[in-house]
Amino acid sequence: MPRKIISVDLDGVLNNYDGVYNHQKIPTLRDGALEFIKKLSDEYNVELFTVRDKELVESWLKENNLNDYISKVTNKKNPKTTVFLDDRAVNFNGDFKAAYRSIKEFKPHWK
Repeated sequence: MPRKIISVDLDGVLNNYDGVYNHQKIPTLRDGALEFIKKLSDEYNVELFTVRDKELVESWLKENNLNDYISKVTNKKNPKTTVFLDDRAVNFNGDFKAAYRSIKEFKPHWK
C-alpha cells in the first residue's frame, strides 16, 4: 500500500514568516519544525507546497537539514494529498454558514 501524502506549506508553517515577503530570502526555521517533519516523514510522503523559487527552497531545506525528509517541492496542489497543513487555511466541515464565519474572522497565527 502506498504511503499517504501530506502537503505542508513553507511560509508561516516551517519558517518564522511574519507577513513580510522577501523573494530572495526565506525566514529562519521555526522551533520544532525539523522534529515535526522527521516524525511526519516516518509515516507519510511529505510534499512541501510553496510559490517560492524551487532552487532557493531546496537550498534552504539543505541548510536546515530538512532535505532528506521532503519528498517533493511543488507549487501545485497534489489531488492525492491526504491533508494540507497551511497557516492560511480554513477547514470546511460541510456547513457553509460556519465556513463563512470562519473566513470573516480568520487571522493567521503570526498576526
